[in-house]
Amino acid sequence: MRRIWPTTVRARATVGATVVVAVALALASFALLGILEANLLRNAEDDAQEQAVTFARLAADGSLDRVRPPTRGVDFVQVVTSDGQVVFASPNLAGAGAIRPAGPLRRGRAFHTWKVRPLGGEHRQRVVQVTTDSPYGLVVVYAGTSLRDVDAADATATAALGAGVPLLLATVALVTWRVTGRALRPVEAIRAEVAEITDRDLHRRVPVPSTRDEVARLAQTMNATLDRLESSGARQRQFIADASHELRSPITVVRTQLEVALAVRDPELWPELIGGALQDIERLQQLAADLLLLARIDAAQPAPAVPFDLTAVVREAVNSRVGDRLPVHTDLARGVRVTGSELWLARVVTNLLDNAQRFADRRVDLVLRTEGGPGARNAVLEITDDGPGVPPADRERIFERFTRLDDARSRDHGGAGLGLAIARDLTAHHGGTLTAEGASRGARMVVRLPMDAGPGSAG
Repeated sequence: MRRIWPTTVRARATVGATVVVAVALALASFALLGILEANLLRNAEDDAQEQAVTFARLAADGSLDRVRPPTRGVDFVQVVTSDGQVVFASPNLAGAGAIRPAGPLRRGRAFHTWKVRPLGGEHRQRVVQVTTDSPYGLVVVYAGTSLRDVDAADATATAALGAGVPLLLATVALVTWRVTGRALRPVEAIRAEVAEITDRDLHRRVPVPSTRDEVARLAQTMNATLDRLESSGARQRQFIADASHELRSPITVVRTQLEVALAVRDPELWPELIGGALQDIERLQQLAADLLLLARIDAAQPAPAVPFDLTAVVREAVNSRVGDRLPVHTDLARGVRVTGSELWLARVVTNLLDNAQRFADRRVDLVLRTEGGPGARNAVLEITDDGPGVPPADRERIFERFTRLDDARSRDHGGAGLGLAIARDLTAHHGGTLTAEGASRGARMVVRLPMDAGPGSAG
């Protein structure tokens, strides 16, 4: 059998609220009926017990002949000896047989209360039994009171609850349906708006209700996500346009050189033309590698979480630079350990040194140190050159992709404006930061990376 269950949040909330209220009302109704009946039964029993005690006292004194009719609230009284002989009965039990005791007869006062079927009436009876000694011997006094008021109250309460509970449940269901629908109306508006947003109109935003509740915060979060998507889309489109432009230039140059080499029949010029083409192909190859690396970074591929000695990686990256225009002066702290990828962080050092070598006049300095307390230590890598420096207004722009502060000079040196962007992205991928800070002369690039907290960390 197929399970039937509402598929919408509105319907599920309505059904859930109705079921919970129904269960609560059912329990409350049973409790109310039980308390009502118990109170009415106790009142009826008190009246019958008071009358039974009075008749027992008269029976003990031998004064049953002076008994007056039962008071209001008691329907009948009967006094029976231990052998079943009726010595007194109220007029409505005249000629009736003796009532059977509810328990064993004992001397002294013994109270028993029980319900019996109607004794000539239409309602149940509550009977109180009192045992006492008398001149007739051991006698039992039975005083009974009708439960018509109890039955009437039970019937009235049951009818009221039977009519009121369904009406209350219908009211709860209707109110829940309306309130839930009103609360979810902004959610439906958000869903409809998001459903219409495509990759070509990421500028659209979902409506934010003025309720300042969870739905409003959801809409704000959705708009913030759309902001990031729009920014990411714009950045990707700009990246594709810049990459296409950067790739078109070397491809055009290579094609031109090859066409010239093919048109020139002088073999002595071929080495020069082919050498120039190879240089442009090498530049094109490096640019393609940088673009692939940026694509991997943008794809959020996690960096390998391998602890290693950053000091050794920096020293090896510096020692492998043969033929630099200027020597690199180093000051390296020992045993600086970080977690990540040796290859990627070596690329960070290489890109920063390339940038410093490109603009330095006479000197390039590299310092590796640590900073911070025992709970949060950072590895700090500083690369400083004595070149023209970076204006404060451009200290963030230089980390954007394909950015050149001096376009002609950068092209002459073979740069595509990706070195610092790759270095910052790789640093951020390792949980660190790369900033351009002020220096007395030239440019100063500072890398901060969280240190590995395992054994062997620098003290």
